[in-house]
Amino acid sequence: MSKFLRAFSRSVELAEASAKKITTTVGPLSVGLAILLVTVLMTIFANRVLVAAADLEPTNSMPNPYRTIEAWAKLPEGRSWGSTAGVTVDRNGNIWVAERCGANSCAGSNLAPILEFDPSGKLLTSFGAGMFIFPHGITADREGNIWVTDGDGKGSTGHQVFKFSPKGKVLLRLGKAGVAGAGEDTFNKPSAVAIAASGDIFVADGHGGETNARIVKFTKQGKFIMTWGKKGSAPGELNIPHALAFDSKGRLFVADRGNNRIQIFDQNGKFLDQWQQFSRPSGIFIDRNDVIYVADSESGSVAKDHGAWKRGIRIGSAKDGSVVSFIPDPNTVPNFTGTSAAEGVAADAKGVIYGAEVGPKDLKKYIKQ
Repeated sequence: MSKFLRAFSRSVELAEASAKKITTTVGPLSVGLAILLVTVLMTIFANRVLVAAADLEPTNSMPNPYRTIEAWAKLPEGRSWGSTAGVTVDRNGNIWVAERCGANSCAGSNLAPILEFDPSGKLLTSFGAGMFIFPHGITADREGNIWVTDGDGKGSTGHQVFKFSPKGKVLLRLGKAGVAGAGEDTFNKPSAVAIAASGDIFVADGHGGETNARIVKFTKQGKFIMTWGKKGSAPGELNIPHALAFDSKGRLFVADRGNNRIQIFDQNGKFLDQWQQFSRPSGIFIDRNDVIYVADSESGSVAKDHGAWKRGIRIGSAKDGSVVSFIPDPNTVPNFTGTSAAEGVAADAKGVIYGAEVGPKDLKKYIKQ
């Protein structure tokens, strides 16, 4: 159990004890008052825990055993990289990227944004032309299918989640094309999608501002099951749920970027823990051995209030939360204000890491030296 979870559990115990005392004192006729006071106490206890967690020492000094490989993935002649927010590795070891059509949007473009490369960088497949406004999250399921979120909308396109066959055939659509909403069949800038071992579908719905801040769960056929989360900073609340990943136990890891933390839930939305030692998470990937890779693309630049933490990719354990390695962002420009380094992250079975970069518009590879 993490220090945060122990502290949070203790806060709940204190609040429950306070509730009993208050109810005993005021009697059954003032239960409403008791509930109000307990709510206030819970807020105070939760804030104390969050303040304590915010004092965590930055994990900036871990060793970097990786070397960077640039320009390894080859695009067709005449095509240049756009922003790449999402990257994943399929069961065959091939690398899939959600690329924004040579820019930071695919609106009006006839380029195919979903790209498949072999480990040598050869382009194998491309599809999805005209289907996306803002390709964002991407993942490969156990059957080799590719899932992609469209994190914006314009006209009759966007705010959807797609399931593709490896050849680009659309197998399932979630959400209504071009419609932003918070219902059972609508999204508002969905950022990520993850598929459980059971086939159940989990969507991280929202990208800050006035969009949603929730997790939406569906059956493998796409039938709505439940939703949880709302905008906020308390345990279980969210602010830009930017990426999703499952560990070997089936726990759902959520990159709660706006709150500078990872939150961990069971598959029914029960809050289990939160980790801040991986900095401000834009991307999360967990491999079959529970090695966790977390990309921070905003600390100190977009997120000035998180300036003590350095941008880059942190590698550690999804079992105990330890951080063992750190690939720092090479951008050390003072007063830089944009997103930099990897936003999406993935790794293959050999431990080769892939970083999808929005600001630098690139797809980098990292190999252990």
